[in-house]
Amino acid sequence: MSEPCYDVAHLGHLEIYSDRFEESLDFFTRVYGLTESGREGDSVYLRAFDDYEYHTLKLTRHETTGLGHVGYRASSPEALERRVKAIEAMGCGIGWVDGDLGHGRAYRFTDPDGHVFELYYETRDYEPPEDQKPALKNIAQKYHGRGVCPRRLDHFNLLAQDVDAIRDFMTRALGARVTEQIQLDSGRLGGCWFTVNNKSYDVAYTQDHSGARGRFHHITYAVDQREDVLRAADIFLENGVHIETGPHKHAIQGTFFLYVWEPAGNRVEVANAGARLILRPDWKTITWTEAERRKGQAWGLKTIETFHTHGTPPVGED
Repeated sequence: MSEPCYDVAHLGHLEIYSDRFEESLDFFTRVYGLTESGREGDSVYLRAFDDYEYHTLKLTRHETTGLGHVGYRASSPEALERRVKAIEAMGCGIGWVDGDLGHGRAYRFTDPDGHVFELYYETRDYEPPEDQKPALKNIAQKYHGRGVCPRRLDHFNLLAQDVDAIRDFMTRALGARVTEQIQLDSGRLGGCWFTVNNKSYDVAYTQDHSGARGRFHHITYAVDQREDVLRAADIFLENGVHIETGPHKHAIQGTFFLYVWEPAGNRVEVANAGARLILRPDWKTITWTEAERRKGQAWGLKTIETFHTHGTPPVGED
């Protein structure tokens, strides 16, 4: 096993497109409970109450849905330069951009499926207005209790045609470790879960059966307790939000989950990850077989069909 690489500190933000922008914004602020921290052009910058950065979600008005880009923060300026050098050597770089309201210059590149990523170091801390200042100075914003009110951005999931290629890419480009994976009977990978720090995962890739490229599966914010996930289910029900599956517990990673579709069709998860951390430096990847995955989730709930077919932007029967 090679020595773990910690040039990348953590997942920073996602940009998500919406073709029903005002409805999506209402969902993410009033129902889901994110805070608006700024606006620029066709985008609104959003965050959970204990995200330290200016934003963790950039919601952008667009002609379609899906992923705009993913942002990761590097561990230092020097670490950023090391990653850029490695990415350029892989031939998947796009180049430097000036950044946006939430952070400084960033280096953009693509994964083998065409999803756009960026790496940055210089960032803008969130400074709450007077009515949102917390009583305790070690959290970013007071608990406002609006909607689901998640604490922080947790992870995201992307769809890809070739998960084996993604595994090679993520380990080389970001220095990520594979914590769990699904090995199909064909010998190919059906899914891979990656971490760049000591979280059990910050991104998952699963196979896209549609034949399309560059599609988005879901974004996830974390709450403190399982009870918060149950409360979220009632909030979604009362607001007419489509509940796709859950609440239940994943077999892979053990996350207590609830999935919904926001008004434009992008999948959004509310999750409680529990206390699972990857602290051992010689972590051995947990491999699940196709037969094991057919058994369903941790307590026997069968994975709903749309979880394998629905992504954004939609294609075919999606």
